[in-house]
Amino acid sequence: MRDDQWGNVSVLVIAVMVVVVVLCAAVARLGGAVAAKSRANNAADAAALAAADGLALGEPPAGGCAAARRIAAENGAQLLTCRFQASPAGVSAAEVTVAMGEARARARAEVDAVGIAGYRAGRAPGAST
Repeated sequence: MRDDQWGNVSVLVIAVMVVVVVLCAAVARLGGAVAAKSRANNAADAAALAAADGLALGEPPAGGCAAARRIAAENGAQLLTCRFQASPAGVSAAEVTVAMGEARARARAEVDAVGIAGYRAGRAPGAST
């Protein structure tokens, strides 16, 4: 390699290093967002089950929401919404939304006349990670 080409190689190596550092930072940020969303989902699941458990034990909706709020807080999340729905078939559902930092998650647990009948969890429409 000629002496006048060393400067060009140095600039190229520095540019590649900058690109690698930026890509590593982006991957780390994405990994953190995925982990936060997972923790928010877990907190929402636990809160919905706590609210549904309250319904199954005969507590009023306010008692179920209080249990959901407590469980969400124990998991490091904040309870944003807590709603109950009843169907004519005798199935009641507890639906909660929690926030953990920027991550939001919603979960739903259903209770029939016998106890917890079913459970569904998922991301709330428009929720950000």
